Amino acid sequence: MDLQLENRLFIVCGASSGFGRAISETLLNEGARIIAVARSEENLESLQRVSPEKCSIVSGDLNESATTDAILQSVGTNQPTGLVLNSGGPPPGLAETTTAEEWDQAYQKVFRWKTELTRQILPLMKKHRYGRVLFIESQSVKQPIANLAQSNAMRAAVAGYAKTLSQEVAPDGITINLLAPGSHNTPAIERVIKSRQERWGVSYEDARARMESNVPVGRFGEADELASLAAWLLSEHSGYVTGQVISHDGGNINGLFG
Repeated sequence: MDLQLENRLFIVCGASSGFGRAISETLLNEGARIIAVARSEENLESLQRVSPEKCSIVSGDLNESATTDAILQSVGTNQPTGLVLNSGGPPPGLAETTTAEEWDQAYQKVFRWKTELTRQILPLMKKHRYGRVLFIESQSVKQPIANLAQSNAMRAAVAGYAKTLSQEVAPDGITINLLAPGSHNTPAIERVIKSRQERWGVSYEDARARMESNVPVGRFGEADELASLAAWLLSEHSGYVTGQVISHDGGNINGLFG
């Protein structure tokens, strides 16, 4: 299928590794142009070397307004076709022991910067009456994960925001969707495995094997698999899909609407 992404401009946050890196590489392979955003300038430069003529980079913390300003400066007078909102999550922890300060930090890390960057980019999309906004969150928005209280709460808040926004901007030709990945072979899964290892009192290998055995397909996903779905949601073909939370979890969600 031709995704018709040639020379279209996408902003990809958290592009230095994991899902963001895989989505960036997939878009570049489809001939798109990207603005890759992350804190690690070294990792961004290695991505840029893959396709220097089509990949611009912005190195900075997405929680800081200076990074948002740099993104807008990089967009310039160009039309941003799509925005991928992706970043790491807060540390593991129980709801009953999470402090007010930790909740504030989780709000900043998972929720606040996404709403602000989206607010800044939407007028540029509305001007052309076309846009694709994609949030990369977690399966926890459908089925909470034990010992990830901050992530469970804040990612669910993102889902509520995305659904509300999708109905507001649909008449402008802009779609808003959310991918809810389960366990994948990305750097983010390492902290979850180590947390389970400590809780279960087993080796790293045993904790990983136990987690994989609980996934119906019997393995963790690959970032490239999710990136393929993301690319379609960022394409013209997905114009009638909006306001959706789409799982990519190997069948791990138990509910009827997983």
